[in-house]
This record gives sequence, structure tokens and C-alpha cells, in this order.
Amino acid sequence: MQLLSRQQFIALVLLTLIWGINWPVMKLGVTDFPPLTFRMLCLWLGLPVLGLGLGLLVLKVPFRVPRAHWRELFWLALTNMFVWHALIIVAVQSLSSGRAAILGYSMPIFSALLGAFIFGNQLAARAWVGVAAAALGVLLLLWHEFTHLAGRPLGVVYALIAALSWALGTHLLRRTTLSVPTLTISFWMTAMTTLVMTLLSVLLEQPQWKAPSAVTWGAIGYNAVLIFGFAHAVWFYLARNLPPVASTLSVMLIPVLGVFSGAWWLGEVLNWQDWAAVVLMVLAIGSVLLPARAGRSGS
Repeated sequence: MQLLSRQQFIALVLLTLIWGINWPVMKLGVTDFPPLTFRMLCLWLGLPVLGLGLGLLVLKVPFRVPRAHWRELFWLALTNMFVWHALIIVAVQSLSSGRAAILGYSMPIFSALLGAFIFGNQLAARAWVGVAAAALGVLLLLWHEFTHLAGRPLGVVYALIAALSWALGTHLLRRTTLSVPTLTISFWMTAMTTLVMTLLSVLLEQPQWKAPSAVTWGAIGYNAVLIFGFAHAVWFYLARNLPPVASTLSVMLIPVLGVFSGAWWLGEVLNWQDWAAVVLMVLAIGSVLLPARAGRSGS
């Protein structure tokens, strides 16, 4: 297991806050607005913030990717962003914001299983404890949702497929042979995703297009600046520099924050399962982030 550096810890705290609060923000944004079009607008406004603002003006990052790596970049974008952004935003519209967050953040469970059974990762015993705790937390948080989920099966399926794709993408990003800055990878994946979401919006939602309300514009602005202009770059930095289990389980407080911010903001009811899940998520995080005792690094 790998202990976070101070820079990684600060990045993780900011990521948790921004992404956690975004679940009710997205719910407000797509309640009466076509979800793929919402995502398209967020991306078109967020791409200049990421590229021109953070990339060129602040960090002076070069954005050239050698032609030989375009194919690999496409597969990274497909698994990390195309599938995730298309499916999870549709799931948010059909499910409560907190429950969509929980289903989306079943990703660490998929990541650990993919790592162990496909990529040959040797997981320590306490990593499996963390995976089990995260899985139990998901089940507890869904305890009172089974009736609702039965009426929205496609939303559930979309969220789980999105989580599985994101988990696979995290492994591929960790193993990438691209010798370019992480921000460069993030920029081009975001650019490609912008084109994909635009195409999907035109093909599937054009008859539903309308002017966004003030609330929807607020949600679009939040996503454009803080999610696509900042949080995605931070996540790809963590995913590329930490082991997959550590990077994925370390963000498990995000759905917890999503659940409680949704309850406070949107009036979603909390049960004892929600509170118990907080303890389990903290256990999952500690299982991968706390340093092992001397002489017991393999446990």
C-alpha cells in the first residue's frame, strides 16, 4: 500500500468535496433538462477552462501527443470518459442523486476484482477487507431503494456499466505507455468526450432541446469550471500515480458526501443504513491509505 504525499492528500480532499457536492448539483441540472445535452454544454464550457486556463496559462503544459499514441489515447477516453459520462448522467436523471452516486462508486469494487482476476494484482488481505467494506456499504445504502430500483432498472444498469467501464479505465490509465503529462491526457480525453456527447445529444435529444433555466445554468457552470476544468485533471493525476486499489478506494467518501448533501439540499431521507455506511467507507479508505506496521507489509 502507498501512503499519500501531502500534495496528493490535498488533491484528494478537494476532489472529494467538489465531486461529492456535484451529485445533487447534477440532479438539479437534469431534473427538467435533457441529460446528454446538459453534459455536452458542461464539456464545451469546461474544455477551455482545462486547456487554456489550467493547462496553457498556469502550468504551461504542452498538448502534443505523438501520432503513435492516438490509438491508446482513444481507448483511455472510451473507458474512462465516453461510457461513464454518457451513462451516469442518464442514471442521475432517473435515480436519486445519492443512490446514483453510490451505484457509480461501486467502481472500486469492480476495480479490485478486475485487478485481481484479470490484471494479476496481488492484493493484501486488508485490501480485500476494504473492498468487502465498500461493497457492504453500497448494499446498506441501497437497502431502502430496492423498491424504487425495481421501477428504474435501466438507470441501475446504466450506473453499474458506467462504474465497470471507469474501473477498467483506471487500470488502463495506470498502465499507460504515454510519455506525456497527465494534464495532456486529461485534455485530449475531455476534447474527444465533448465531440462524442455532442453527437449523442444531436442524435438522441435534439427534439428535447430548450433554453436552460437559471438553476440548470448554475449546475452547468459548476460542472464546467470545477468538474471538467479541475476535478478530472486531479483524478487522472491520482489514478496514474497511485495503485488502482489505493486510488479508487481513497475516493469512497465522495458518494457518502453525495448522499448527505442530497439529503440536506434535496430532502432525500436518510436511514440507519446511511450512517452505518459512513463507518464502512472510512474503514475501506483506511485499509489502503494507512501505512502497514513494520515487518507486516504483506498483510
